[in-house]
Parts: sequence; structure tokens; C-alpha cells
Amino acid sequence: MPLYVYSITAKDHPRRLDGVSGVGSEPAPLRTVTAGPLCAVVSDISEEIRPKRRDLAAHQEVQERLMADGVVLPLQFGYTAPDDLAVSQALESNADGYLGALERLEGCAEYHVRASQADEAPLLQQILEDLPEARDLNERIRGGDRDPGLPLALGELVAGEVLARQETLAAGLTEALIPFSREYLARPASGSDFLNLSLLVPDEETQAFHAAQANLAREIGSGIDLRLSGPLPPYSFV
Repeated sequence: MPLYVYSITAKDHPRRLDGVSGVGSEPAPLRTVTAGPLCAVVSDISEEIRPKRRDLAAHQEVQERLMADGVVLPLQFGYTAPDDLAVSQALESNADGYLGALERLEGCAEYHVRASQADEAPLLQQILEDLPEARDLNERIRGGDRDPGLPLALGELVAGEVLARQETLAAGLTEALIPFSREYLARPASGSDFLNLSLLVPDEETQAFHAAQANLAREIGSGIDLRLSGPLPPYSFV
């Protein structure tokens, strides 16, 4: 029977999953497939599993429950296998890699740090004050100059400066936070964000990491929305 695979743990992980439901419209009980020193947490499925809210939440709850009791290799949502044999063969063939990853992630959790421009008005005003060329273009437009190229030139100049300043700020935030992490991953930001940073933070650095993030939020002021998520299962570092 096909299986949905949630995560991989060491054989001695407690895997206390009583009361936790699996994915699917009629969730099957969670169970394990063991191969040597490794276990995979799975449940039987009889349907295609799609990223519905309930199933996404069920997948995440399994990871968080396991993470509370020890290190875990969380699989991304939607990973399936044809049967128990396929899972056990995968555990056996990649045992060294999985064991190495479990050792590397021991005592750590993932945190996400994102930043966006909460209020652009102060930044735009600062750019007009700092850049004589932008200030001159703005004054000409406000003074009634009807040159149709002026708004475009000003817009391009300001947009380029906003991007440069955000990139500089993102680099500074990253540099300030990575000393508290064992590993980090900077991804391309999307939407209004200009920073999308994942950090693997050891438990002993958690308090200092939170303090550093809070201090940075105060230093950069209310014009920047600095958001912290975590602790999370270490999806980005598996």
C-alpha cells in the first residue's frame, strides 16, 4: 500500500505521536518503518495527497511533535513511497547521509527572518535629501516643469537607490545574525520583502539570537518590518 512519509528519525527517538492525526480525508494511524539505526514516520494512504489546509497542518504537527523530543529530518509536504520496502531500502541506501544529517542538526531549530519596507515615505524623503540629482528633479516637477521625462527619470533614480539601500540593509542584518547560527541560507526575497533568511540556530544560542534580533528591530526603526518565525523544523537544512 502507498505510504505518506513525514520524516526520518534515529531508531531511539521516542516518537511520541499519540493523538496526532496523519494526512488524508480518512487519516490512517501513524507508524514507523525501521531499517538499522533509522526510522521513517509514515501513514498509509489511499488517495492523492494535495496541499489542503488540513493536510498541511497535519504534516506540520507531526514534525513539531517529533522535534519536541529530539532531532528529526523533516521531509517536505507531499513525499510518498509505493510501500514499506521502498522506504526501508531508501533508509538503508542513504544511511550514512541521514545519520550525518541527524548529527549535524542535533540541538538546533530553524528560524526565518524576513524584512520589508513598512513605510516608504521616510525612506523616499531621506533619498531626496541625500541625492542632489533626485532633489533637483523633484523640485523641477513641483515647480511646474512639464518635461515628460522628468517623472520617469526621478522614478528610476529613486527606485535604484531604494534597491541599493535595501540590499545594504539586508547584508547588514544577515551579517549581524549569522554568528548565532550553525548554518544559514539566504534565499531570494519575494513580494515586498527584501530579506529572506533561514538560520539553523543551536539551542544554546537561542536566547542571544532573540536578543540580537530584537535589538536590530529597534535600531532600524519603525519604517522596516523585521519578522521572525520559529523555532521550526529544519526543512531548509535537510
